Parts: sequence; structure tokens; C-alpha cells
Amino acid sequence: MTDLNFTQLMAFFPQVNLSDAESSHFRSLWETKTFKQYEYITEAGGIENYFYFVLEGVQAIYLLNEKGQKVVLGFSYAGSPSGVFDSFISRNPSVTFLEALKPSTLLAISFNRYQELFERYPVFHEWGHEFFKNILLGRLFRESELLTLNSKERYIAFMKRCPDELKIIPQKYLASYLNMKPETFSRLRASVRY
Repeated sequence: MTDLNFTQLMAFFPQVNLSDAESSHFRSLWETKTFKQYEYITEAGGIENYFYFVLEGVQAIYLLNEKGQKVVLGFSYAGSPSGVFDSFISRNPSVTFLEALKPSTLLAISFNRYQELFERYPVFHEWGHEFFKNILLGRLFRESELLTLNSKERYIAFMKRCPDELKIIPQKYLASYLNMKPETFSRLRASVRY
């Protein structure tokens, strides 16, 4: 891991202050993994073994509906966490897929090493509490948007808050995430300024 990558990773843990020796140990727990475009990072039926931090690329997490169509639940991109968190924590098989939509470089920490963080450094408990609280609040916010906003409102809200990385991914993934048909998404993209 380069010094720049380590600086990016530590910015994701703002509550955590480590001594030089602790930083060296923390750094040693992570490995770099690369994935090609459209390569699976995690497949449904498997157990997620890693918690990821994205250095570059865009990933989508989705499940398949009864027709075999992708239902996109979310995205990860540079500077954000990635992985199938429910499977990672519960150690149960995933019902979702995690796929690299663009060539991706991720920092990965295994489940056992992740557990070691919490045992060795109590300060990670504060970070973990905040992280999973924000995941829950984000999920509730997304569900309320899906239930209360029309297609145009969902499109505008998403495009206003999404980073540039998400604006260039295949529109079928964005349409699925926003719970609309690709044609509707295409029409909104062509006609709506946000």
C-alpha cells in the first residue's frame, strides 16, 4: 500500500488516532485487490470474506429478481466502503452480488483481521457504531425516497447528491437503482436539468 493510499484509508476512519507503531500494524492488515470491469467481487451464495475500501473504480451491489433481472441496491466508488456487509458480519451466504462496473482497485481486510481491530484497538468501536448507524439511516432514507417520490423527483435527488463517478456508469444500473425502466431514465437524462 502506498503512502497516498494509506492517507486515503485513514481519512475514512476520522475517529481513529493511532501511534506510529499502531499505524504500521493497522497498515499491515490490509491487502490490495484489483478487479476487471464486470468481474464479480462477491457472488450470491458465497460468504463475504472482506471489508473493502475503494481506491478507484465503481461497484454495484444487486440481487436478481424472479425474472433474473438485476435489482441494484447501491453503489460504491473511490473513497467509500464496499462489500456485502450483512454477509461479512453474519458469516451467512450472501443473497447479493457485488460487481465491478469499472476496473477497480480496493483495499481489503479479512474478517479475522477486522475482528482483530476491535479487539486490539477499542477506538474502532466508536467508528463501527457510527459507520453502521449511517448505513441504517442511509437505507431508511433511500426507502422513503422510493416510496414517496415520483420518477422525476428520484432522478433529480439522486443526480444532485451523487458523485461524478456514478454519472458515467451504465444507465441500466442507475435506472434499476432508482426503480424505473431504462427508457424512463434515458428520457429524464435527456430532458431534466438539475
